[in-house]
Amino acid sequence: MTASQIPQEGTRAPAAPSAPVSGAGASMALLVVLFGSFMDLLDATIVTVAAPAIAQDLGAGDAQIQWMIAAYVLALGAGLITSGRLGDQYGRKRLFMIGLAGFMLTSALCALATDPGTLIGMRAAQGLTAGVMVPQVFGIIRASFAAGERARAFGAYGAVQGLASVAGPLLGGLLVEGDLFGLGWRTIFWINVPVSILALVIGAKVLPESRSASTARPDPLGALLAASGILLLLLPIIQTETWGWTWASHALLAAALIMLAIFLAYERRLAAGGNEPVFDPALLRIRAFAAGLSTSVLFFGGIGAFFLTLSVYLQNGTGRTAWETGLVILPYALGSIITSGLGVALAARAGRALLIAGSLTIAASQLLLWAFIRDGNDPGYWHLALALLISGLGLGLAAPILVNVVLAGVPGRNAGAAGGVLSTVNQIGGAIGIALLGTVFFTAVTESATGAPGPADYGHALGIVLVVSAVLYVVAALMMLALPKTAAEHIDH
Repeated sequence: MTASQIPQEGTRAPAAPSAPVSGAGASMALLVVLFGSFMDLLDATIVTVAAPAIAQDLGAGDAQIQWMIAAYVLALGAGLITSGRLGDQYGRKRLFMIGLAGFMLTSALCALATDPGTLIGMRAAQGLTAGVMVPQVFGIIRASFAAGERARAFGAYGAVQGLASVAGPLLGGLLVEGDLFGLGWRTIFWINVPVSILALVIGAKVLPESRSASTARPDPLGALLAASGILLLLLPIIQTETWGWTWASHALLAAALIMLAIFLAYERRLAAGGNEPVFDPALLRIRAFAAGLSTSVLFFGGIGAFFLTLSVYLQNGTGRTAWETGLVILPYALGSIITSGLGVALAARAGRALLIAGSLTIAASQLLLWAFIRDGNDPGYWHLALALLISGLGLGLAAPILVNVVLAGVPGRNAGAAGGVLSTVNQIGGAIGIALLGTVFFTAVTESATGAPGPADYGHALGIVLVVSAVLYVVAALMMLALPKTAAEHIDH
């Protein structure tokens, strides 16, 4: 899940010349941006583990559980490209600090939420502030380190991504179970506040300011139209169990299609006028990009939904605590760390093969997990851990290199725009996956149960999700055959 949130190096305009910070100053600047990135990635996984506890405390329904996660991911995706351009124009340090301060404030508001609706709204705001903060990271690293030192800085960044993927489920479980000061699940948001304050104080002193030489203007209207269209699309899907398929649901779907059509028309007009839109429809004529766009939605769409449904199954279905759930998920994170370095190292020679292998490995792991749970009994820790380890190995092979494999088939003049769009679509794909597969899961639980849902009902529902997800990963692997054979090296535009 976390890999889809990693900003892609080489998809942005070059920074305006600035003198790198030296010595301890550069190290402290790196530490600050790593703190910001760590908190963003942590919040993507930590809430999934805590979701059952949040639902129980606030009285949230199944759809509201989905919105707590989907709202964050969708808002994050909506903010990525526009905020990146704002940083290019007005200063990356300034935008990073604004995003970090906003992330701190919205985290506190999430912790103070007293009802599901408020928490969903604050999660969306939190995702938007993360979308302001995350795109600035690579630019700040470039401005902070001399060329010969950047490799180690980016290596530290990658290590933090791996650490966040491990820490998220474990820390989420620990904080929920620890019930510090009687705050329960709220501590998963409160923990962001002191860390943010420390990062803000240090960042104000050590972060260098940098801007891009690019004259591209932000496209906030395009981002708003796209986000609105996707939101209208997700709304009736997530609310299916509550609303059913009424005339209002069909009207919302029709409105979504109209909104997305307006978005494409507006973006086409913007591009024709010589401006840089959030999404240039002309990119769809590039075969590798069109295939990569569809593949990204399928690949990343299954990850967030898998963790949400698995967490609910483990806690509501098998009676595990949040901490025990984190321990079950841990092998997934470890597996992705094991293979991610291998995937990156071999991408320039066998990128497409790695993508296909990773996708098929995830599909196989989903079917293996289905085989373990289909009899309705708790398969035990080691069976669950084996299936999740295999799934993590597949993720590590494919997720970190997907964007750069796609970019290898995109002309250099279009690489920056294509890379930014793909990184954003990874987030949107995650939100769509949570909406579709999450709805399948919760609907199956309700339809299977004769009274209060029991372990067999949750196992049956998760089994359906696993089979559907496995099929989608096989389809993704087939679509990957249309991608370039090797990955693009670091491309600077």
